[in-house]
Amino acid sequence: MLEDLDRIGPEIVVMVSAGIILMVDLVLRDRNRGWLPFIALAGLGGAALWTVTLILRDREAVTFSGTYSLDTFSIYFIFLFIGVSGLVILASADYVRNLHNQGEFWALLLLATSGMMLLGGARDLILIFIALELTSICQYALAAFVRDGKGSEAGLKYILLGAMASAVILYGMAFLFGIAGTTKLVSADGGASISALVLEGDPGTRAALFAAAVLLAGGLSFKVALVPFQMWVPDVYEGAATPVAAFLSVGSKAAGFAVILRVFYQGFGFGPDNLVSSDWANIFAAVAAISMTAGNVMALVQTDIRRLLGYSSIAQAGNIAIGVAAIAVGSTLGASGVTFFLATYAFTNLGAFFAILAISQRIGSYRIKDYAGMVRRAPMLAAVLAFSFVSLTGLPPTAGFVAKIYIFNAAVQSDLVWLVLVGVLNSAVSAYYYLRVVGHMYLAEPEDSSPVVPTPMLASALAITAVGVLVVGLAPTLLMDAAQRAVSAL
Repeated sequence: MLEDLDRIGPEIVVMVSAGIILMVDLVLRDRNRGWLPFIALAGLGGAALWTVTLILRDREAVTFSGTYSLDTFSIYFIFLFIGVSGLVILASADYVRNLHNQGEFWALLLLATSGMMLLGGARDLILIFIALELTSICQYALAAFVRDGKGSEAGLKYILLGAMASAVILYGMAFLFGIAGTTKLVSADGGASISALVLEGDPGTRAALFAAAVLLAGGLSFKVALVPFQMWVPDVYEGAATPVAAFLSVGSKAAGFAVILRVFYQGFGFGPDNLVSSDWANIFAAVAAISMTAGNVMALVQTDIRRLLGYSSIAQAGNIAIGVAAIAVGSTLGASGVTFFLATYAFTNLGAFFAILAISQRIGSYRIKDYAGMVRRAPMLAAVLAFSFVSLTGLPPTAGFVAKIYIFNAAVQSDLVWLVLVGVLNSAVSAYYYLRVVGHMYLAEPEDSSPVVPTPMLASALAITAVGVLVVGLAPTLLMDAAQRAVSAL
């Protein structure tokens, strides 16, 4: 039992840190709460160090009777979620000081992070659902944390649609349990498992498996903002606090795709020889194409930069889904393409949101027209936002360019050339609205000449994301190798 607890030590450290923050906040009351974000960062640092010791002690194994796996895949996502949460805390420390209930904000953020970390290693349907709900409930509360009309609307829409998605996921899990007689995706001891049913079951079970998988895919599509379950994204991004929108745009998407890879790649054994691969290749390819197109077309007419990034997030989810479609027909690059894309997207999208946070805090507006001439008022912020938008477009020498080449290559290997063409055309469409904002910042005349200067902590977060986008764009080998090692565990 102690060995099992040791292997989920990073998640426990993050949860305990959330509890410590609540207790410290209770003691401090109205006195200085400036230490709270540093306690949160210390908790994330402790979790990262614990993970490093697990690697050094070679503690990788399947634990808790086969329900959780500490492997290269879960370790990859543990570091990804720790990094995302740490950057969000660093960037939003000064912003949160102006909110009520600061301790609750940091505790909810850490608890959501711990749920995401559990999702990376969960290989049992029950644990997946519990970790999903831990993450989701915290995110619902964070979305409504700003006490105004838009914040309340964002929280209400998110929780109503999220509850529906959770119900759909649970129905799919119940259906799958009824077919397989087990909740384990993969058996650690050679016993019954869902993967064994998919790979060795009677072809007569194909329709039943397909129905269960449709329900699971539908619910998980909500988490990653794929069409037709994307309707919550622009409203929540607009109404939630900007740091929360940044966290949701990256963390929720990464967690959702981690579960999709566990369930469909490992549990359903995606490949040319299983019962449902041909169906899923077509479905995920169609969803990817529609998501890219719908997200980019709707982004063209946006005047609020948060809503623009919301529709951009839908389009980027479609790009990532290209890799899932490639997996379904046996691509060796599809899974690593998804994990690599998620890491590069984290650097890129966080950089964009952090720059928007710094600018909008100063000018008091999220309208794109108010970003006119920003390069004269805030050269660093304008440069980071422009560089992030260039990366989201998929132009060199950025991480986004390498990620798109990687995932398009996986699709070509899988004979999904038509899907790559759709992706390239959508990249051209996205260039219009991304570069329109860049041109507005660099070519238009500013209405106000007062400087916009980020706080030191926010400037540090911006620098880290910008360097990450550039370094991965110029030297992606290290991250590619990590992504390939991660999916080898599946």
